[in-house]
Parts: sequence; C-alpha cells; structure tokens
Amino acid sequence: MKEGRIFLYVSPNVIIPIMFLVLVLTSLAVHYSILSNTTWFSDFWQGAAATAEAAAAPAE
Repeated sequence: MKEGRIFLYVSPNVIIPIMFLVLVLTSLAVHYSILSNTTWFSDFWQGAAATAEAAAAPAE
C-alpha cells in the first residue's frame, strides 16, 4: 500500500481534516457553479411554473 506511506511524513491528525476540507470545498464549488449557470433554477426559486402544458397536450 503505497498511499499509506504519506502518514510516515504527515500526521493523520493533520492530513485527514485537510483532505476533508478540500472535499467539502470542491463539492460546494461544483454545486455553486451548476446552480449559478442553469437557467431554470432561478425560475424555480421564484415560483415560476414550468412550461409543461405543451408536453401534457394529447397528440392528435
């Protein structure tokens, strides 16, 4: 297990919280970028109805 050798140089009490913080910050950055770059999410928060009437219309 080559990955375990990092704990010979850095204490697990230091590296594990740092790795967790990096994971959380990356996750928040990805979620923020997705939600800020979509066109439907702001309409959803404002309560705008989706245009589902066209899809719900029966086909003739």
